[in-house]
This record gives sequence, structure tokens and C-alpha cells, in this order.
Amino acid sequence: MVVPQRLSFVTLGARDVGRLRAFYAAWGWQERAGGSDGFAQFDLGGVRLALFPIDRLRAEAAPGAALPAPGAWNGLTLAVNVATRADVDAVVAGAVTAGAQLVAAPADREWGGRSGYLADPEGTRWEVAWLPGLELAGRRWETISR
Repeated sequence: MVVPQRLSFVTLGARDVGRLRAFYAAWGWQERAGGSDGFAQFDLGGVRLALFPIDRLRAEAAPGAALPAPGAWNGLTLAVNVATRADVDAVVAGAVTAGAQLVAAPADREWGGRSGYLADPEGTRWEVAWLPGLELAGRRWETISR
């Protein structure tokens, strides 16, 4: 059997689930019912973001591995695509107001779009991006030819 081509969950190992819950709520994201300071979930379109204590996640996903240093970048970025070039700046500003750390200010990119980078309170990197021709069609992003 082949692996289905989809992403269902992104689980962030959190040192302080409660702090991250409050941070993502300050972004304006609605938490799923039943969350606690031990586990929380947010529906993000067709993907669910989960927050789980990092020591418990390490025990399941990386037994014996060392925990990453607090705030250290792990080579992973998550992205929120927006509808317009101007939305990048507005969303980045709103995220900073909610407590995100600005990592790289919004800039026009060589690939033709615009993006900026943020870090949540535990260092997870988020890109806020606009890509010309990428539009939300229903629940899926599609490249639109014009």
C-alpha cells in the first residue's frame, strides 16, 4: 500500500502548551473543544495543528533523542498563505502584536511573491506568504493560470 498523499496533522512539541494555546488564540485561531494545558488542537483548513508536551512527544517519536535547545530553529517552517501581497504585511503585523517574534520582515522574493517570517514563543518558524496565481478554491490551494 502506498502512503496517502496528504498531510493530516502537524504536532508541535511544546515546553509550555498553555502559553502556546494562548499565543495561537491571540492570532485569532479557534481552538477545538476539549483542549487543555496538556494537549490542544486547532483546525487549519484541511490540516490540524496539535500542541503536545515536548517530553511526551519525544518519548513517542524520538525515544532517546536530546530535546532541541529552547528557541533553536529545527529546519522546519510552516506557512500561512494569504490572498494578496498587502495581506502579508498586515498578517505579519497582527502576529507580532499577538506575541510572535519577527524573524524576517516581509519582502518581495525572487520567486515572484512576498513573504515574511515569524517565530512563535517557542521558536517554531512561520512564513506568511503571498504567491501570485495561488488561490484558495474551496478548501484547497490551486495554481490558477491567467
